[in-house]
Amino acid sequence: MKVPSPGESISEVIIANWLVKDGDYVTKDQVIAEVDSDKATLELVAEMSGAITIVAQAGDTVAVGGVACMIDTSAVAPVGAPAPAAAPVKVEAAPVAAAAPAPNPMPVASNHPAAGHPSPVAAKMMAENNVQASQVVGSGPGGRITKNDVIAALSGGISAEVIPQRGGTRNERREKMTNLRKKISERLVSVKNTTAMLTTFNEVNMQPVMDLRAKYKDIFKEKHGVGLGFMSFFTKAVCEAAFHFPAVNARIENGEIVFHDFCDVGIAVSTPKGLMVPIVRNAESLSLAEIEKAIGGLAKKARDGKITVDDMAGGTFTITNGGVFGSMLSTPIINPPQSAILGMHNIVERPVAEKGQVVIRPVMYLALSYDHRIIDGRESVGFLVKIKEMLENPERLIFGGKTAEEVLLGL
Repeated sequence: MKVPSPGESISEVIIANWLVKDGDYVTKDQVIAEVDSDKATLELVAEMSGAITIVAQAGDTVAVGGVACMIDTSAVAPVGAPAPAAAPVKVEAAPVAAAAPAPNPMPVASNHPAAGHPSPVAAKMMAENNVQASQVVGSGPGGRITKNDVIAALSGGISAEVIPQRGGTRNERREKMTNLRKKISERLVSVKNTTAMLTTFNEVNMQPVMDLRAKYKDIFKEKHGVGLGFMSFFTKAVCEAAFHFPAVNARIENGEIVFHDFCDVGIAVSTPKGLMVPIVRNAESLSLAEIEKAIGGLAKKARDGKITVDDMAGGTFTITNGGVFGSMLSTPIINPPQSAILGMHNIVERPVAEKGQVVIRPVMYLALSYDHRIIDGRESVGFLVKIKEMLENPERLIFGGKTAEEVLLGL
C-alpha cells in the first residue's frame, strides 16, 4: 500500500500511529493507521484483506506515493475474522480444514481500532493526568477509549500511586516536531514578516446575550438538537459587521484587493495535534442553530483527528476563543491569506458605569488583529464597535445591525 496524497502541495507525511500489529490479518476498508500531514491527521484504510507487513514505522516520514505497508492477500483469514464484505450480519465461521491447521491463530481482526487504543483527545488527557490505558474502560467502537471514558475514570478516582511527583530531577526529553507543528510555525513567522499587523481592542457587556441564552437555551436545544453557545452569536455578528466594513472580510492577491460577498468563517480549534481552523461556509446565510451545528460537527472532527484538508481550505475571516482557557486579553495572529481575526476572551464580572451608577456586569474583552495594508484604523475600530453594538442589542442581529426602532423609522 502506498501513501495517498492528502491534498495539494503536500509531498510527505508522518506515520503517527499504527492501529494494527505486524502480521495481523486485516480486512478491506479497515482503519489500520493514522497519518499526519502538515494540515491534518488522516486515516489510512486497508485496500485489501490479508496479512499485513508494516514497512514504515510509527514516527517515520514517508513521501506521498511511498510504501507504508504490504498486505499478503493470499493469507488465510483466521477463525472468527469478519468477512471482507462489510455486512453487519453475524456469520458463524466454518471450521478450518485439518490439513491446514494454524499453530498460532492470529487475533480476530476488527474494523475498528484495537481495544484500549485511545482517541487523540483521550490520549492527550491520559498523558496529562498520567493515566494508563489499563485503568480506563473504552466505550467506543471496538473498545476504543474516548474522552468521556477518561473523564469517567478520573472522576471515579485514580490511585494515588499514579499521581505524578514534580521536581527533584533535571531530565530532558526531545520530541520530533510534527509536520503540522512545522507548518504552523512557518505560517506564524511568515505572517509577522509579511503583514502590517495591528490590534485594536474593545469590551462588550455580555449580559443581554447571557439573558437570552438563559431564557431560551432549553427550548432551543429541544427544537434544534444542539446547545446555544456564544460562538453562534459572535459568528452572526461578524457576518453582519463584515457587510458594513467589507475590507475586513477581504484579502490581498497579486497586488489587488479581493472582496467577498460571502463570509466563510474559520473557527480556531485547539486539538492534540495543534491549532486547526475548520471553515463554516456561507455563515452569513445560516441561522444560529445551523451555525452551532456546523461548528460542533467541525470541532468534533478536528479533535477526533478526522478533519480533512477541504474542511480547512479557504476562509475569509477567523474567530479564536482564548477565553475557554482563561485568557483575559491577547493579540491573535492573522490566518493568511485573510486580513483580520477576532479574539474572544473570558467573561469576568466587572464594575461598569451605567447612567451615573456603578453596576456589576459580565464583561468580555475583544481583540481584532488586522492587516493595516488594506484595513484602516477607522474600519477596524468601526467593525469592532459594530460587533459590540449587536451583542449588547441582540435584535440588531436580525435587522442588519440596526434596532427594530431604527428600521421602523428608516434610519
